[in-house]
Amino acid sequence: MPKVLITGTSSGFGLVTTVELARRGWDVVATMRDVEKRKKLERELEAAGVSAKVRIGQLDVTDPASIDRAVADLDLPHTPLDAVIHNAGVAVGGVFEDLDEANIRRVMEVNYFGVLALTKRLLPAFRAQKRGRIVILSSEAAFAGMPANSPYTASKWAIEGWAESLAYEVEPFNIEIILIEPGAYLTDIWQSSPRVLPKTSAYYPLTRHLEPTIDAHVAKFARDPIEVAKAVANALEAPRPRFRNAVGPTAKFMHLARGKLPSTVVRKMFSRFFSLNKVRW
Repeated sequence: MPKVLITGTSSGFGLVTTVELARRGWDVVATMRDVEKRKKLERELEAAGVSAKVRIGQLDVTDPASIDRAVADLDLPHTPLDAVIHNAGVAVGGVFEDLDEANIRRVMEVNYFGVLALTKRLLPAFRAQKRGRIVILSSEAAFAGMPANSPYTASKWAIEGWAESLAYEVEPFNIEIILIEPGAYLTDIWQSSPRVLPKTSAYYPLTRHLEPTIDAHVAKFARDPIEVAKAVANALEAPRPRFRNAVGPTAKFMHLARGKLPSTVVRKMFSRFFSLNKVRW
């Protein structure tokens, strides 16, 4: 059976993707930073009858020692690895001037540098076996800037630029890069991400407006994350997967509009979407 390593599987896209791939017959190494949070995944695997297909392990993509242990447990190259899914991700809500450096660096360390570090450790094995697929959970945030979300957006722009460049380098070794770019989906990131909204901020009228507006948008329009899990599984199993895979109506629209609409038009669209004209400064 094909084998895949997934990061960030305690909840969200990582959890549902683990279950979906196990249902399809994949051997899954499901990793998470804190294995004490494995119970939800275990319940879902048991309910689906696929617990035997999944091995749960610890992996913090920001910790080199943790990466080394996780890769050593894969027993490469004796046991081939067919793919890795970079799903672990974090965000922080708030305008740039209000965010401290630690918050910004945390987002970049997980969403960008963590992907690079784990990929670098796996590439020798992929090259030796002359095949492998590297799947990266990106976002529709990679297509346009968004207010009060600059670190997360920057991390997705950065990872996509890196992925486009890496694709040239690994193609001779039959290693494929796949970007999955979801729109708004119901995952724990909306609740678990810190929100920095100081009432003393010069930007407080904006953040006070955006917080309930975005929460209402998510509640009304966010979709079932199983759609993303199936998109990941389909891309992994496709004979010739697309490099860029937008998932969900808004992501598909922004993907098509990317580079075609002027930035000023896009900002006006988002301003109208978030009703920024209602902000009382």
